[in-house]
Amino acid sequence: MESISSPFMWAGFVAFVLAMLAVDLGVFQRQAHKVTVKEAVAWSVVWVTCALAFNALLWQGFGSQKALEFFTGYLIEKALSVDNIFMFVLIFIAFSVSRRRASQ
Repeated sequence: MESISSPFMWAGFVAFVLAMLAVDLGVFQRQAHKVTVKEAVAWSVVWVTCALAFNALLWQGFGSQKALEFFTGYLIEKALSVDNIFMFVLIFIAFSVSRRRASQ
């Protein structure tokens, strides 16, 4: 397998991220709508599965150390994103932002 710093590896990674962003925003999120809990959970499962699949590829191609580093970073970022959601909820409650206003 190529070196992890290979330009081809980075180009492939960037192309994959851009393709997934285009699919998400251009295909599945074309119209504004209220996101249900079921839809949010489904999309979360999709993106976590993509991250775990990428982690498996790292493990296979570059060994357990690189895979563990990625997985650790992913868990930290996931925890921070949940913390951000909690903070948004607290701010919305503090300023009495209505549900209708918050979803616009």
